[in-house]
Amino acid sequence: MSPATPHPMIARAATTYAIALGSNRRGRHGAPEREIAAALEALGDVVARSPTVASAPLGPSNRRYANAVALIETAEDPAALLVRLKRIERTFGRRPGRRWGSRVLDLDIVLWSGGAWSSSGLTVPHAAFRTRGFVLGPLAALVPKWRDPLTHRTIRQLAQMVDRRHPRD
Repeated sequence: MSPATPHPMIARAATTYAIALGSNRRGRHGAPEREIAAALEALGDVVARSPTVASAPLGPSNRRYANAVALIETAEDPAALLVRLKRIERTFGRRPGRRWGSRVLDLDIVLWSGGAWSSSGLTVPHAAFRTRGFVLGPLAALVPKWRDPLTHRTIRQLAQMVDRRHPRD
């Protein structure tokens, strides 16, 4: 065993991730709310979850979304977790297509307890989460004091900023 290889009996510490879930198309589990519930089961490692909320679509889609946020704990690094999330999306019927189009399931890594991460194809924190009330509201209900590693604002502060810019009807 090389010095860089950890001893097989030593487990890597679990890392906490905030995962945004979205669906606006029926799938094999039924309505979008049922797709979210099934996706939470498929994720595993869920330590907390928000209620599912409805939101207006972004971009060209005309279907309302069901959204939720889950906190998971895993020893996976962000790149490995992304591979797993993409595999789950595919098993739910997600196919490559138009950006912001209708989809059975969308899973995004929003934050992780390791701070910031950047690699080819993945940036954490999620580039747009600070402007999305449908992510910030549910996230603030779970971890209001978690700080964005880039702005150093709490999730509660970010959610309040979005609420002021986009008051609910």
